[in-house]
Amino acid sequence: MSFQLPAGPLRGIVCKICSVTLFVAMQAAIKMAGAGVAAGQITFYRSAFALFPIFLYLAWLGELRTGFVTTHVFGHVKRGMIGIASMGCGFYGLVHLPMPDAIAMGYAMPLIAVILAAVFLKEEVRLYRWSAVGLGLFGVIIISWPKLTMFSHDGFGSQAAVGTVAVLVSACLAAGAMLQVRQLVQTEKTATIVLYFSIIAALMSLLTLPFGWEALTSSQFFYLALAGFFGGFGQILLTESYRHADISTVAPFEYSSILFGSLLGYAFFGDVPSLHTLAGTLIVAGSGIFIILRERQLGLERQAEKKAASPNG
Repeated sequence: MSFQLPAGPLRGIVCKICSVTLFVAMQAAIKMAGAGVAAGQITFYRSAFALFPIFLYLAWLGELRTGFVTTHVFGHVKRGMIGIASMGCGFYGLVHLPMPDAIAMGYAMPLIAVILAAVFLKEEVRLYRWSAVGLGLFGVIIISWPKLTMFSHDGFGSQAAVGTVAVLVSACLAAGAMLQVRQLVQTEKTATIVLYFSIIAALMSLLTLPFGWEALTSSQFFYLALAGFFGGFGQILLTESYRHADISTVAPFEYSSILFGSLLGYAFFGDVPSLHTLAGTLIVAGSGIFIILRERQLGLERQAEKKAASPNG
């Protein structure tokens, strides 16, 4: 007797949690490959091996040919350039920081995206959201401050300090990539966006080949290839989660990554979240969930207003 989840929000939530788990596993695999691997080299393997599950998914949907059809090549290239820079910075920070810290700092991305959307897309941001963004960024400062103060004690070469800056830069770039994706989804299919990003990221990361790529051991190759497969399958499940449930329904489950990341970080690397990380994570996650719930409430209010204004309302 087979068990199958019914279509709807429950399936979306399960897909989201599975995607978060796979992305955390991807980060663990990258960290297990070791700090000696160049960020551009990590980005190449992560992007190249992600193509295998993506192509299988497109073939299963019967969209292998149509997946390449696009009218916005430049938009994909721009999204790819921003995304690959974000991935490179994020991977550098990941291998030089405890996993829980790197994951928690990455939560700055949706907060920064709100600011960029208000500035560049002219989206209306009200007082509640600005307050939540400010509180969330304060939480990020709490998490990162102990690492940033290493600049004064250990000099600019401190790996933890530079790694912290790299993760924060990655979050800013990822927020910019999110804005580019918002523009692409108006005309492009999700599978097309994911496919082009993986191809562009793999090709562009090859440009870093002359700048410090190392000969990989068999275990490093295995872990980086595994990271690519985890990332590709995670992206597919993330897409499926948005197919079966509203973003506001599944988005809060993103914060489960700190739980999975802490467990894997402790099990494989002995990483224990500091009090700064725990306190800051609670603040950042709380502000993020508040923004999500507020957006859901505003969306319901807009639907009610439209219904009341319609002739049949």
